[in-house]
Amino acid sequence: MSSYYDELETRSAEARAAALAEALPEQIARAKGLPGYAAALAGVDPAKVTDRAALARLPVLRKSDLVSAQGPGAPLGGYAAKPVHGFAHVFQSPGPIYEPGGNAHDWWRLGRFLHACGIGPGDIVQNCFGYHLTPAGMIFENGARAVGAAVLPAGTGQTELQVRAAHDLGVTAYAGTPDYLKLILEKADAMGLELGITRAAVSGGALFPSLRAWYAERGIACRQCYATADLGMVAYESEAMEGMICDERVIVEIVTPGTGDPVAPGEVGEVVVTTLNPDYPLIRFATGDLSAVLEGESPCGRSNLRIKGWMGRADQTTKIKGMFVRPEQVAALVARHAEIDRARVVASREGEMDVLTVRIETTASDPAAYAGTVAEVLKLKGTVELVPPGGLPRDGVVIEDARVYD
Repeated sequence: MSSYYDELETRSAEARAAALAEALPEQIARAKGLPGYAAALAGVDPAKVTDRAALARLPVLRKSDLVSAQGPGAPLGGYAAKPVHGFAHVFQSPGPIYEPGGNAHDWWRLGRFLHACGIGPGDIVQNCFGYHLTPAGMIFENGARAVGAAVLPAGTGQTELQVRAAHDLGVTAYAGTPDYLKLILEKADAMGLELGITRAAVSGGALFPSLRAWYAERGIACRQCYATADLGMVAYESEAMEGMICDERVIVEIVTPGTGDPVAPGEVGEVVVTTLNPDYPLIRFATGDLSAVLEGESPCGRSNLRIKGWMGRADQTTKIKGMFVRPEQVAALVARHAEIDRARVVASREGEMDVLTVRIETTASDPAAYAGTVAEVLKLKGTVELVPPGGLPRDGVVIEDARVYD
């Protein structure tokens, strides 16, 4: 098996920039013609959106926008390039929200990840992702087909039957959540059946180092990817095991939560993704997940941008004094004053009362100058503390809940 899925993985920075300058205007033009983007992209000239800097000036699309746009007359909200009947599949995720799916070669782009896991022709993949309404099962099946592997569409549950099938069929690879494979292996031990699984491609949950080590002790190489129902694959691990390498058909940005403003490399922020899928052109889609860019290239030779992986949720909405405070409000507070670099809302307790403290990073010296803006934007009064530039952590947190509930 070749080390790389294709030549795209090892492109130079110059080749990547040239390809982006060609593909991005086409995708923006495609999106601009869809009803869902009519307002957001109304004044945008697609020909001028040729790089990341220009892309970062476009508005962010949030899942709540998709949910509110969807309805009986527009089940995909006007964001898809084809009607529902033009897709091979349509899925329902919690919300409810509907996502389209295709069965063309590597439509979800999971083949790149499975190839990096060492899965290919001759393998039988036990796919333990769900096939019922939600898309994960079909996402991984489409990827397995792309690399020439056979699939056992196992889904979830019925662990004894899963063990028997894995043993009888000679299953060589597992796809599913990180922890379910452990249940299968332990059940196999209890049943006295030997399994031949040597590779695991996991997603949809936390892969703790101790669990990965447990698999390694049993001769199973376990790697994870970051994928979503809306976007398909976003990033994946390679044999280097140093962060996650971004897929070749998405553009990943890390932004300050509640805004669309990119943060500095290494700083934690919200993952925003633009997909180059012509069937479902999501532009600057905010995932609600936190991550950070890893500088430099992966030791495995793949040259695309790397991120640290999943680092929590960006939606830090918190109820303080009976009122919800959202990251967007903190961003609006910062935008009101040019001398403010960033701000952090801290919720704490004094006795039985909530306390609101707003820590503002600035060169200014008078906290009282911001009290009115705090009350107006956050709809709450609180204490303002000023800290010097660089005084707030670069951890992606804009609303910190320091209250103790036990």
